Amino acid sequence: MDKLRAITVFRRVIELGSFKAAAEDMGLSKAAISKNINELEDYLKSPLINRTTRRMHITENGQRYYDHVRTILDELSHADLSIIESSHQLSGLIKVSVPMSMGILKINPAICEFMQLHPEVSIEVILNDHYVDLVEQGLDVAIRGGGELQSSSLKSRKLLDMKRVLCASPKYIEQANELSSPDDLNQHNCLIYSLSSSPRHWVFRQHDEKKAIDLAPGSYVVNNGLALKQAVIAGLGITLTPEIFVDEELKSGELVKLLPQWQAETHALYAIYPYHKEQSQKVRTFIDFLINYFAK
Repeated sequence: MDKLRAITVFRRVIELGSFKAAAEDMGLSKAAISKNINELEDYLKSPLINRTTRRMHITENGQRYYDHVRTILDELSHADLSIIESSHQLSGLIKVSVPMSMGILKINPAICEFMQLHPEVSIEVILNDHYVDLVEQGLDVAIRGGGELQSSSLKSRKLLDMKRVLCASPKYIEQANELSSPDDLNQHNCLIYSLSSSPRHWVFRQHDEKKAIDLAPGSYVVNNGLALKQAVIAGLGITLTPEIFVDEELKSGELVKLLPQWQAETHALYAIYPYHKEQSQKVRTFIDFLINYFAK
């Protein structure tokens, strides 16, 4: 038995959830995957994975073994990277998941600038507003709003705080009811970004006073920030969005800031990455660059 190969196969089977997916990911046959798992179980004299024709489940011993070998394999990868990257120009592939609209407008220009500085680096950008499993998808970094981590195997670094603004177009304001307090928002058509952590629950503060508004259903709900911005510019209603996303429209007058005396809760943008990627020079350099880019 090639023990290193066997534990690598075991790890990918657990992370991808099936023998077939692991075989495709590693470029092996399903029979080769099964052989490695069987040999490993025979060596350990313990079942690691219970499988039927339709499903597989990791055993208690299998979970304990996975937790250990994942750390060992990551440390081996760290050791390789520490030598390879210390003696070579920054190079290789970085796979990054980026939210669609924020990515196109703000993050992708930063990525392009990074690539100009490091021409030997290749970057694969996956534009997706939905949650992506970094380990399952083999990603190096995910850029996300909110720093809550779904797994203990992940780490995060804040890229920037995102002040949010309530805004609408002059066209909407001219024909709409008066808006003098957050309490008045339910008398307006509020446009909703459906993938927000609290799409219909907006919270505002003024000094020590706090108002939490649960919005009535409006006429427009969308899961894409660029489409939401287009709708508010068209005069369909009011929205609450990161200021960085509409800063040019606010300066030009296409959009107008509403209730400026009330501050909406600030969100933040984070770089999320598997903890073992912290030892990768190219990943560290990429995240450091983004932090400095947004600090300008």
